[in-house]
Amino acid sequence: MAEQNSIYGGQAVIEGVMFAGKNVHVTAVRKKDGSLDYLEVPKKEIPWVQALKKIPFVRGIVGIIESSAKGAQHLNFSAESFAEQEGDNEKSKAEEKPGIFSNISMILGVAVVGVISFLFGKFVFTLVPAVIEQFLFQNAFSNQFLHNLIEGVIKIILLVGYIYFISLTPMIRRLFQYHGAEHKVISAYEAGVELTVANVQKFNTLHYRCGSSFIVFTVIIGVVIYSFLHYDGYVERILQRLLLLPVVIGVSYEVLRFTNSLREVPVLRYLGYPGLWLQLLTTKEPEDHQVEVSIASFNRMREAEKRITEGRA
Repeated sequence: MAEQNSIYGGQAVIEGVMFAGKNVHVTAVRKKDGSLDYLEVPKKEIPWVQALKKIPFVRGIVGIIESSAKGAQHLNFSAESFAEQEGDNEKSKAEEKPGIFSNISMILGVAVVGVISFLFGKFVFTLVPAVIEQFLFQNAFSNQFLHNLIEGVIKIILLVGYIYFISLTPMIRRLFQYHGAEHKVISAYEAGVELTVANVQKFNTLHYRCGSSFIVFTVIIGVVIYSFLHYDGYVERILQRLLLLPVVIGVSYEVLRFTNSLREVPVLRYLGYPGLWLQLLTTKEPEDHQVEVSIASFNRMREAEKRITEGRA
């Protein structure tokens, strides 16, 4: 049965899944020959960082920075592992038609997705919605809350559109399938069932603690927070949003924790539904071999957790 006090998270990577335990992060990647390649990274606790992670509203910002750094490390490992496989394949099968992604294009693809995501988050979600709303509705009404609400709706439309179009590419679609496999394994573990492919496949690809939910909450919470402040002109409006970004992140994290704690309450559980709706785009139904990778990564993480814990005893 599942240990009720153990809460795990994870992340989809290229042809694999990363799971984060209390003491270690583990990634499993499926290689061309069918074998699995693993990366284990023990957590190095920094006292002042751990202290910050105990402070409400601050812990969300620290957690985002920490998870982004760890996630990038494991994503890079999966990209390099995939690129090495493509390189070996090209050498041994030079006369055959190359795979969908070559060594160089795979690395460039990851880099481009990373750059686009960064630019999209910083510029599109801060500048473009405000510009569009200002241009279309500046003189339509004077109620500032409505202006902020329309800006939030524009952000959601851009977000959904962006995710939908990148999900049409083969690489991102497979990434989203592994994302679904990650969610299924965590749900199966939390339900206390044996982690077999057949059992895991019975679970949904959606999960309340997903980062996709966090993105939606930042938009909703942003609308509320921005409405408490008055701005004169476009420049002041943009500056406010940039300066308040840490506040929005901190509050959104606490709201996400709160809604997750209420997911078993029949009525209040609906507070987490906006994030689940977005996951309909960011997760896809995985194939059995992808679920196998996710299970292997999770089990390897649990074994590493046990090994580290026993070593400290």
